[in-house]
Amino acid sequence: MENQRFCLECGEPLTGRRDKKFCGDQCRNNYNNRRYSESSVIIRKVNNILKKNYQILCELNPGGKTTIGRQKLIEKGYNFEYFTSQYITREGKTYHFVYDRGILNLENDLIMMVVKDTQKGKSG
Repeated sequence: MENQRFCLECGEPLTGRRDKKFCGDQCRNNYNNRRYSESSVIIRKVNNILKKNYQILCELNPGGKTTIGRQKLIEKGYNFEYFTSQYITREGKTYHFVYDRGILNLENDLIMMVVKDTQKGKSG
């Protein structure tokens, strides 16, 4: 006598393959959507912040390199806690990049904005 198996989503008895976990596509989709929904919300939130930061950097630095007051970034809604990478120079200065757009904190609440030269891998 075979052990009865049940759908992980709706609890209905399963028939067919031994390794079957769901009675159909709808139950499988519902189960996985619920299972991953919390992490998806976090990922979406972070991606939205990064996208907004990137748009702000593109808007305020169309020429490739400029200096701007920190307050201007804050007014636009830039979130300094979210970036995709860091580049530390030989002098110990740290650039924070959102994809290919970077910022460097300077004295007197100034920010230098740069665009990474993607062919050389350096900021310019």
